[in-house]
Amino acid sequence: MRNVSDYPARIEKLYALLNPCRLCPHSCGVNRLAGQKGKCRTGTNVLVSSHNIHHGEEPPISGVAGSGTIFFANCSLSCVYCQNYPISQGGNGNNVTIAELAGMMLSLQERGAHNINLVTPSHVAPMAVEAVYAARTGGLKLPIVYNCSGYESLETLALLDGIVDIYLPDAKYGDDAAALKFSGAPGYREINKAALKEMHRQVGTLAADENGIAKRGLIIRHMALPNNLSGSRKVFEFIARELSPETYVSIMAQYHPAHRAGEYAELSRRLTAGEYELTLAAAKDFGIENGWQQEL
Repeated sequence: MRNVSDYPARIEKLYALLNPCRLCPHSCGVNRLAGQKGKCRTGTNVLVSSHNIHHGEEPPISGVAGSGTIFFANCSLSCVYCQNYPISQGGNGNNVTIAELAGMMLSLQERGAHNINLVTPSHVAPMAVEAVYAARTGGLKLPIVYNCSGYESLETLALLDGIVDIYLPDAKYGDDAAALKFSGAPGYREINKAALKEMHRQVGTLAADENGIAKRGLIIRHMALPNNLSGSRKVFEFIARELSPETYVSIMAQYHPAHRAGEYAELSRRLTAGEYELTLAAAKDFGIENGWQQEL
């Protein structure tokens, strides 16, 4: 955990990334400090859809007492199958100040949360870190979880080094064409790989306390898609060979055709048992054994 005296300089540099905006790989170039909005439909305002104790995360994150989740509205991606699309793409949330956001973190700590779980924070990283700083100076002791899409800027991630304790990114695709078509994410594959490497460099393999509660490290999420549009073998091969086969991976089977998925024939149905078995077999083939798998 970085000394709080280092936060102000980091925060200043993060805000500088908002004009011209290059906070995420889209590098829209708009002046968000002046209220202009790019792909994420966000200026410097912070929209929070909810903050609460959540028990549905991976076991080391939720533990017994639950994860202190803060769900940010809007997103830098536009996944056509997003299951939280009213929040991520509809912007359903309430404007909050930095002080209010810091207060949410302290409140979640008081309620016994194991961590502060920032959900979809990439497009509001400067404001989120400023709130973490305010909360730290106000007595926040919990680890910070950065729960993101994996479509991240290395410049932004470098400024989070020592501030984020646990990275919880997606590795959505093994193929750029699918990433562009279904998530509007040009160059996702190489960007995601570079981001995961940087996260792993910062926090390493998952480390937990004597009760199995995560304190530091990387957990990668991978959701299997119909017709193997997620490119699972390529994803697992990268993790095993370029990160570590000891990496903790959460393999998800929860896909269903939400939002606009019905407009795409290849996404318009649920995952089959056979498809999911192939995904699990691919992880095993590359020696990935640490982590969790959802029941189909």
